Amino acid sequence: MRHEAETGSESDLLEVWIDQDLCTGDGICAQYAPEVFELDIDGLAYVKSADDELLQAPGATTPVPLPLLTDVVDSAKECPGDCIHVRRVSDRVEVYGPDAE
Repeated sequence: MRHEAETGSESDLLEVWIDQDLCTGDGICAQYAPEVFELDIDGLAYVKSADDELLQAPGATTPVPLPLLTDVVDSAKECPGDCIHVRRVSDRVEVYGPDAE
């Protein structure tokens, strides 16, 4: 049986994606959370899968590992392009990033 993250509820699971149209290529995200973000040869940031694969499809999402939540949130807050979106998996509501309420 698979156990959910320490929060205990699937509704608490988060995913992150980057809007490359707004990405400035500054690389702050990759500095904060290199396990989740990486700059590609085009100079833009992308999210990575749990297997460390660069996800280059527009709107590609990756789960936010609980131990890295603070680093991912800091990336979203500090991003000069305001292009990092963190949302709940259950209802796709943005909780951190430019569209968060």
